[in-house]
Amino acid sequence: MDAGPSRERRALRPSQRRLNEGLHVDLPPRLQHLARLPWLECYLQQLRTEGKSENTQKTYLTSIRPLLDTTLPGETATDDVDVLCVSDVAERVEPLNGRVDRWVHSLSDLKPSSFNTKLAAARHLLNWLGHRWPEHLVRARAGRRLPRTLTRRELGDVLEAARWHEDPLARVVVTMMLDTGLRVSEICDLDLDAVDVDDQSAMVRSGKGDKDRLVLFTERTLEELELWLEQRALRTEETSGPVLVNRRGARLTPRGVQRLMEDLSVASGLPRGRLTPHVLRHNFATGLLERGADLVTIQRLLGHASIATTRVYLEIGDQTLREVYHRAQAARSSMPTGVDEKALEDVTPSTSVVGVEQP
Repeated sequence: MDAGPSRERRALRPSQRRLNEGLHVDLPPRLQHLARLPWLECYLQQLRTEGKSENTQKTYLTSIRPLLDTTLPGETATDDVDVLCVSDVAERVEPLNGRVDRWVHSLSDLKPSSFNTKLAAARHLLNWLGHRWPEHLVRARAGRRLPRTLTRRELGDVLEAARWHEDPLARVVVTMMLDTGLRVSEICDLDLDAVDVDDQSAMVRSGKGDKDRLVLFTERTLEELELWLEQRALRTEETSGPVLVNRRGARLTPRGVQRLMEDLSVASGLPRGRLTPHVLRHNFATGLLERGADLVTIQRLLGHASIATTRVYLEIGDQTLREVYHRAQAARSSMPTGVDEKALEDVTPSTSVVGVEQP
């Protein structure tokens, strides 16, 4: 008996074709000559060309490797994703095969900031490979958080702890970060030939975004720097190279700074995580703002690419508002008898309703 015409095989979706038939993804023309080269080396070169810092490079790779390690149903795990070539990686992260979706779903328990960091890294990789990022995979929304800063009392405790710390590095690190706003990577990368004592400044070369900028020193910074250079001479005979060196005479690393912050946090009685290099940088910025510096100046001193990043320092939390209010009221109540309150009203900020005629 004739079985009749065989049923026509239903067409597979693009993702099924790639999984079952192993079709290759076409690379963009700019990458075709790199198709069979190791992806890791090529991608790192791309990040360097874009001026990404070493920290950013590490963050991107830390995020991307789990994506490449993600397996789809019916697949076997890859022994070492770092040895894949560019074309293999392009095929592996092709958005239609579902690997990116599967990986993103595995990130659901992360905090919004961590989730968005990993998404940004994956998006960058896909864009480099010529893929379009799936529109349904969007950034997590997070409430806007103000930069954390130390109170005057906490700051005084930290400076006191640094003064008595067994490692003289603590004093100069805390002072320089607090008085210059340097990032942790920038203070570690600072070399002696970049410091101009006469000009009370230093040139940060190839900072974040591969940009140079000038940072200024206070008298306190210079004093601590001079004291430190005497200690530095005991650790290394090199008269050039890094300003800050560890006990072995090697360049201080960001991790070394973190350990110093942890020690000082304990010594000053601060909660875990309250003191970080970035907190000192925020104290520097808010201090400038309180003393009347304009946003453009603060932007340049901090090395922000966009003034929108600097503008967050204009936000005032409720607690800060209360503190300012109570200080102002305490100052008014402690004025000696006979002070002309009308004159005081004339210099009161316009947000005050004192002396303002009601309509």
